[in-house]
Amino acid sequence: MKILGIDIEWLGHDSFKILSDKVIYIDPFKIEAKEKADLILITHDHFDHFSPEDINKIKKDSTIIIAPLILKEKLSEAKIMKPEECLEVDKIKIEAVPAYNLDKPNHKQSSKYLGYILTINNKRIYHAGDTDLIPEMNSIEADIALLPVSGKYVMDPEEAANAANLIRPEVAIPMHYGSVIGSKEDAEKFKSLVDEDIQVIIF
Repeated sequence: MKILGIDIEWLGHDSFKILSDKVIYIDPFKIEAKEKADLILITHDHFDHFSPEDINKIKKDSTIIIAPLILKEKLSEAKIMKPEECLEVDKIKIEAVPAYNLDKPNHKQSSKYLGYILTINNKRIYHAGDTDLIPEMNSIEADIALLPVSGKYVMDPEEAANAANLIRPEVAIPMHYGSVIGSKEDAEKFKSLVDEDIQVIIF
């Protein structure tokens, strides 16, 4: 689907494929083998985000993999990023941002798990990773925001809507439902709570 001129496809759970001049995957998990990836971004080491089987489906010799510090040994070929770091890959700006829980044990701030902001064709796409509504979101600037909505391990629909209303992207897309946890009802509830001037797209 073209969203603000960028081809974005939700592949289920937290997985997305973004097409520009490059083929980009974020957190591939239980995906079909489609186009080979130029760039793969991994947010953290949990099985539903870091899936070597799925990485191998789309990896080619020239694929660049970006991953957090916790995967340094398991993904020895990856470029490692820490929160607040930036780099540029094939004219795509990549900003690593924090992703963590405030009052849950699953995603500790000390683990340095990541969300990402990709700048493609002058549009900023924020993939929040597995996170709660954290203070750092006050400084997130994004045109498109991909936000988890299933609750329990991440934001629930109300918290995710609050995040969208804080960040104020042009487009918000719910994720982290329909596979391991969460349902389309969570996505629909999220949509009902987001301010009307923010477009919500449910795949």
